[in-house]
Amino acid sequence: QVQLVESGGGLVQAGGSLRLSCAASGSISSINAMGWYRQGPGKQRELVAAITTGGSTNYADSAKGRFTLSRGNAKNTVYLQMNSLKPEDTAVYYCNVNAKGVIASRNYWGQGTQVTVSS
Repeated sequence: QVQLVESGGGLVQAGGSLRLSCAASGSISSINAMGWYRQGPGKQRELVAAITTGGSTNYADSAKGRFTLSRGNAKNTVYLQMNSLKPEDTAVYYCNVNAKGVIASRNYWGQGTQVTVSS
């Protein structure tokens, strides 16, 4: 069974910072990428940042210059450093693991951690 454990969410003022962590465990073979998605109130789930096994990163335009995604020393661990937070960053953030499947890729999700940014 695959488990994704998330931490680091909370309530901060605009301009503040948070660091999200995600650790994946269990039987996950051939990981393609790990990253974070978010879903704000009344919004569709969207990609925030992702990193491939080769080290390439992909950021949402809204995250560029403010957020940094990195891989931890431990395998299957990622961190999302979020600086200069804005109220529009308020959302539930979900860790994601994309892994190769027999036919198509598969996605594993954390249960989500709330990030709230006040004005």
